[in-house]
Amino acid sequence: MKVLRNYLDKIKPNFEKGGKYQKLQSTFDAFESFLFVPNKVTRSGAHIRDAMDMKRTMTVVVLAMLPALLFGMWNTGLQHFTSIGVSAGFWELMWFGFLKVIPIVIVSYVTGLGIEFAVAQIRGHEVNEGFLVSGMLIPLVMPADVPLWTVAIATAFAVIIGKEVFGGTGMNIMNPALTARAFLFFAYPSKMSGDLVWTAGLESGQGIVDGYSGATILGQAAAQNTVFTNGLPGHAYSVWDMFIGIIPGSIGETSTLAILIGAVILIYTGVGSWKIIASVFAGGAFMGILLNIFAVSNFMKMPFWEHLILGGFAFGAVYMATDPVTATQTEKGKWIYGFLIGFLAIMIRVINPAYPEGVMLAILLMNVFAPLIDYYVVEGNIKRRLKRVKVNAH
Repeated sequence: MKVLRNYLDKIKPNFEKGGKYQKLQSTFDAFESFLFVPNKVTRSGAHIRDAMDMKRTMTVVVLAMLPALLFGMWNTGLQHFTSIGVSAGFWELMWFGFLKVIPIVIVSYVTGLGIEFAVAQIRGHEVNEGFLVSGMLIPLVMPADVPLWTVAIATAFAVIIGKEVFGGTGMNIMNPALTARAFLFFAYPSKMSGDLVWTAGLESGQGIVDGYSGATILGQAAAQNTVFTNGLPGHAYSVWDMFIGIIPGSIGETSTLAILIGAVILIYTGVGSWKIIASVFAGGAFMGILLNIFAVSNFMKMPFWEHLILGGFAFGAVYMATDPVTATQTEKGKWIYGFLIGFLAIMIRVINPAYPEGVMLAILLMNVFAPLIDYYVVEGNIKRRLKRVKVNAH
């Protein structure tokens, strides 16, 4: 590493102001920051020294997503070989999933980082590390059979419209990864919904075993108004299967177990807010219990705790709702924000069968209202302090 450090120090003057390649200063700075700890500090005023810079924060989040990514690869292979009635070993499943998932990851990063670098060069700004997380989140919320060209379009939309128009990393009002998914959901619904998109290779329809359905549990429950606690046609999905994640769904969203492992990493390192995560689950459970009490349909009778392990609920609670840019900042606001996300997610999921996966819409909606929640929390604190001052003055 010392050799690499010396080499970068040698060529660095070429990329600084007045250098031969000064127009590529942002690009050089991005690679240098990625390889080594930045040596920049504030020049005036008080400041706090902390080893947890943005690069480390983003790296921790990416590491926390690895369990969901690896399981998603394995499950992609499992769903494919199950659909054609072929038994396969662990590594065969992983290899098939790797070949399907990694191209989606590559397209996401190449498209997103390409735009980020271009914008940074045009503006003369530094390249922020924010897309390191978004670039991984986008593939994880996509179906395994999503066309690569749609991933590129959705990623470009998320980066340009969802982030850069607001000023870049730290200024966006909605989660970029969910913005990408929402764009695909409404612009290309056939690529993000239905029975054929969740299992790789199922769209061709060749070699599919009789009775196999690639539809998600929530999709079938919403379409048929039926609770599949005791299994689906052609399958026997138990609660354990749902928790582990061996069911059709988006690449990184099926395994609640893998997601909870990521949650432990985020909470232990202090990167993710446990208050938001806990309150999202609390809000979802509360709404699920209300639906159970006033159930007028079979879907409303689904046990509230099953909602928490199906679809993208756990994934959204752990990786999406905790986004420090688009979430609330006040401590009380985090409880309110998370609870409303969970509450709305289950309400949308059950009440409106057109959107059986309500987590995406719930988080995007609360992203917009997060500043308002913080505002009223702060105003409430100010009023309480003023009252205490008046009481003490008397």
